[in-house]
Amino acid sequence: MTSNALVLWDVDRTLVYVGEADRAVYREAFLQVVGREATRLPERGTGRTMPLAVRELLVANGIDHQAVERLAEQIVQLLPQLLAKRSEQLRDHGHIMPGAPAALEAVHVHPGLVPTVVTGNLQRSAEIKLHAFNLDQYVDLAVGGFASDDSHRPALVGIAQRRAAARYGTAFGRSNTVIIGDSLEDVRTGAQGGARVIAVASGTTSTDQLAAAGADHVLDSLSDTPALLRAVADLTAAGRQ
Repeated sequence: MTSNALVLWDVDRTLVYVGEADRAVYREAFLQVVGREATRLPERGTGRTMPLAVRELLVANGIDHQAVERLAEQIVQLLPQLLAKRSEQLRDHGHIMPGAPAALEAVHVHPGLVPTVVTGNLQRSAEIKLHAFNLDQYVDLAVGGFASDDSHRPALVGIAQRRAAARYGTAFGRSNTVIIGDSLEDVRTGAQGGARVIAVASGTTSTDQLAAAGADHVLDSLSDTPALLRAVADLTAAGRQ
């Protein structure tokens, strides 16, 4: 099987918004591991990977630097377990981002595109979030790049490219890989990791900020599916074959 282009979806604030679930899970994991309440939580909507956010959480709450790595490993292991218990909360207090189902389906059924995810979530956390909203059916999670693979997000692009190449029989690089995401971190991930970027101003970052950061295309939302597919074609080898 050969495919023309690899499409790497971001998850949070691009496809779904999970309300306070992540922050509640950070609080609960910190309390279980450290034994006291966290008074400061990671900044919202940055796109950083969960392991880095956990380290930020520990440092911001006064944990001695010598204990940060050990405690971070324990918290990271807990996060998916605690999130899985909140599947109902995800559905009740979160929502699918506008246009996401139609956009996902259009990419999924396109014969030249391989859809998966590159995300700051751990793999199991990403699976839980997408499954809660029945969106996992549109992406091949077996070839994605996750924070459980590497805490340095740009490295996840290469991981996904290699996995997809092994599964689909196509070599993937910058010319035929595109990230769709909402944050400055998504833009940086593409620039440093080896992918073009379609930025969607559905998170906490404006269209002007995303364009200034170097996104190749900027969309207001995912609601215009034909515009999204045109952007994917423009940026990848799929549009030149």
